[in-house]
Amino acid sequence: MIDSALITVRAGSGGNGVVNFRREAFVPRGGPAGGDGGHGGSIVFVASTSVNTLLKFQKGMVLKAGEGDAGKSARKTGQDGEELRVDVPIGTEVWDLTVGRNGELMGDLSNDGDTLVVAKGGQGGFGNTRFASSTNQTPMLAEAGEPGETRDLRLNLKLLADVGLIGMPNAGKSSILASISAARPKIANYPFTTLEPSLGVVYFEHDAFVVVDIPGLIEGAHSGVGLGHEFLKHIERTRVLAHVVDGSEPDVVERVRTINEELAKFNKRLASTPQLVVVNKIDLFEDAEQQEWLEDELHAALGDDARVIFISVATRAGVDLLIAEMLRLLQQLPRESVDEATDHRGPVLRPKPAGFRNAVQVVDEDIYRIVHPRAVRLARGSNLDDWTTLVQFQRRLGELGVTRELEAAGVVSGATVIVDDMEFEWD
Repeated sequence: MIDSALITVRAGSGGNGVVNFRREAFVPRGGPAGGDGGHGGSIVFVASTSVNTLLKFQKGMVLKAGEGDAGKSARKTGQDGEELRVDVPIGTEVWDLTVGRNGELMGDLSNDGDTLVVAKGGQGGFGNTRFASSTNQTPMLAEAGEPGETRDLRLNLKLLADVGLIGMPNAGKSSILASISAARPKIANYPFTTLEPSLGVVYFEHDAFVVVDIPGLIEGAHSGVGLGHEFLKHIERTRVLAHVVDGSEPDVVERVRTINEELAKFNKRLASTPQLVVVNKIDLFEDAEQQEWLEDELHAALGDDARVIFISVATRAGVDLLIAEMLRLLQQLPRESVDEATDHRGPVLRPKPAGFRNAVQVVDEDIYRIVHPRAVRLARGSNLDDWTTLVQFQRRLGELGVTRELEAAGVVSGATVIVDDMEFEWD
């Protein structure tokens, strides 16, 4: 099962605005007519039941959205870039690796139809029509399109199930899943038969719930021993745990204690998740007294309120009782409390910045770099070799507050000012 992937997403950049003037016969002073560039396409993840693994996301994969077209004459806006919508399995966490040491959780797509914008397309640049005013009727400025966002992402898939079957290898978890649902996991009489989680839907009377079979755990699983934490994460969202143990083994109580300790070490919340202890293979017991003795031992170790059920998948003894008990526990547990306990998080909406600050960087003595995004885009989209355009650009720097920041940083006449890949002598 592919439940983790590293990919790169690149949203489309916005198209450039253009400088254009209306020129028609018998229409003197037609005025500016340059249109805006189209917006770049965004990349959107959509939680869907149509996929159940991250197999299609290959290592080093790059997802790209469409670029916005440049503006047109006659005030026509360029065409927007095509948005890229990508289906991901329900239960996918999206981590932005460009933020912080371990990344930042962007969103948790845990419901069918949930959407998350993972890379926002760039805005189209303004054409010169946007810069016309009563004091500037022949604007020569236009903006370059805004670059689309680029992010490195890590996708983690955590299966969504109501009940998680846990326990050591060969306890009979896969046999139980096959017995109570239509799932057909691989079953064999040797350790680590199950190499990936299996899901099954259980129908009982007028209800239904989902059960996941987690591959066998052993001591040290929380730190990656055996099949390790690659699969422990899949039970973080289960509402009830069914701890399956082979009743014919001589150390049943110790096996239960060992796995519970591994769960607590991996995630402390799992220690408080409602749990059933399911003793399998009672058909191998010598007599009824063995079952009574083992039940007393389990209650002595786990507490009198521990829920212990004895079953035999081979003879189906106790299987219906197990299903009924699973359903009873699920019905007692409100969905809202589970979402809070599992740190359920929907798509994260990032707050918009209140305003752009630090528009100027001091590079060296008498050398300054303008990094205000709109000023940089304006420089890229305009012909600053033209004197008239350069004068308009400097006036626009004042309107954006860049001139004020330059002066606060100590700029003087004759200093070098850099914007994008161009250098100017400040005057």
